[in-house]
Amino acid sequence: MDVSGILNKANDNNLNIWGDLGMDKTEGQLLQDRLIYNPKSAWEKTKLEEKEAAFAFAEEYKDFLNRVKTEREFVAEAEIQAKAAGFLPLEEVVQSGRQLQPGMKVYSVNRQKAIILAVIGKKNPAEGVNVIGAHIDAPRIDLKQNPVYEDNGLALLKTHYYGGIKKYQWVTIPLALHGVVIKENGETVNLALGDETDDFTFTITDLLPHLAHDQMEKKMSEGITGEGLNLLIGSIPYQDEKAENKVKLNILRLLNEKYGLVEEDFVSAELEIVPAFKAKDIGLDRGLVGAYGQDDRVCSFGAFRALLDLNEVDRTAICLLTDKEEIGSVGNTGAQSRFFENFLATICAYSSTGNYQDLVLRDCLSRSKMLSADVNSGVDPNFEGVQDKRNASYLGKGIVLQKYTGSRGKSGASDANPEYLAALRKLFNDHGIAWQTGEIGKVDQGGGGTIAQYLANLGMEVVDCGVSILAMHSPYEVTSKIDIYHNYKGNRVFYGWGK
Repeated sequence: MDVSGILNKANDNNLNIWGDLGMDKTEGQLLQDRLIYNPKSAWEKTKLEEKEAAFAFAEEYKDFLNRVKTEREFVAEAEIQAKAAGFLPLEEVVQSGRQLQPGMKVYSVNRQKAIILAVIGKKNPAEGVNVIGAHIDAPRIDLKQNPVYEDNGLALLKTHYYGGIKKYQWVTIPLALHGVVIKENGETVNLALGDETDDFTFTITDLLPHLAHDQMEKKMSEGITGEGLNLLIGSIPYQDEKAENKVKLNILRLLNEKYGLVEEDFVSAELEIVPAFKAKDIGLDRGLVGAYGQDDRVCSFGAFRALLDLNEVDRTAICLLTDKEEIGSVGNTGAQSRFFENFLATICAYSSTGNYQDLVLRDCLSRSKMLSADVNSGVDPNFEGVQDKRNASYLGKGIVLQKYTGSRGKSGASDANPEYLAALRKLFNDHGIAWQTGEIGKVDQGGGGTIAQYLANLGMEVVDCGVSILAMHSPYEVTSKIDIYHNYKGNRVFYGWGK
């Protein structure tokens, strides 16, 4: 037996050397290793150079999070990076009359709030494509259409929260205002005010504990009301004795002088209140990332970056990034819209010289495979009671394959086929991708959904696959750097899957 060769091979593959040789294990232990499913820490299974790559990738990810806090900002940044990587607008390719050839890179933007990108494969799209879909919206607080008011010498903004949030988490923290205002003449004004890099910020106040007896007696969901989430934006009055609402007037004056806005412009605005702080490493070992919006930008960033790094693929690889998942994937920019179908129909039509028929699209969909890239609720040591720990996901153990989502009786789930899961297991195992399985919580505890069901309705094979996360839907969510990296690696492997 060439022991030195085995040792070198084990070191190269980060294996348990003596365990593989069977030199220090009993028969029962060897049997246990072969039969028992027990995912290990991905940190322990990852080689040193890959750990360094994981840290480097996390730096790029954190920088992205610091610059992208809304779905519009995500699309704008994605388009810039896509163009730099050689992607062309699909509409321009079609208008030029060009056929889509293997290796071509194309993309399409939907109303500045959703984007699809594709690397054209060698095979005809009618044989199926590989899709990774994620959402780029995140829970937040939006402004109402007539938001500005003055009360007790302070100027505030009225709001309406978006998605499933715990309202009490959004008070007494620094907040920023991001979004767009569309003037009556069609001019677009982009705003990003109050971030950590600015010398000012905004906040929503809370009641002092000395006077909060009645508030503290309420349920947590009622301690802070939706109508009470009013953003504090000013306090200095305009200097005119005869003017009314002087603090409000002064705020409107500042907005008018700098951006040319008047109060009526808020009617045609899309302004979002987001946490002002930056993404940071968490822990003395710097193994975790803390940031706003990681649900679902940790998955959407990984899917996007993996596609940028592709060149040649057998099956066309598509990255689908949609809006409004947090409120049901509705609207013309959500996963339930025709955006994806229309894009795929165009790919099918211009990848062949034959006459396009709707049946080609239907064949493509029925033979396609998709990862619904969304986060999974990780086990939190402070709140273990809500999880079935034998069927839960853990930070640091790799990406999560989640057969079904939904709530209680699998309501709202697509429930992936076992044949598809078996194929994905083999794919990830063959390429050294750290993975685990997981559910969002105990059966009757609650639950949630993703975009998986809407794409599965089109006939594709779909399963949820993403990153485990703590404090989901909070202003400061936590993920593991090794999971972030293996998610990126797994996405690249999936895009290149030839079957």
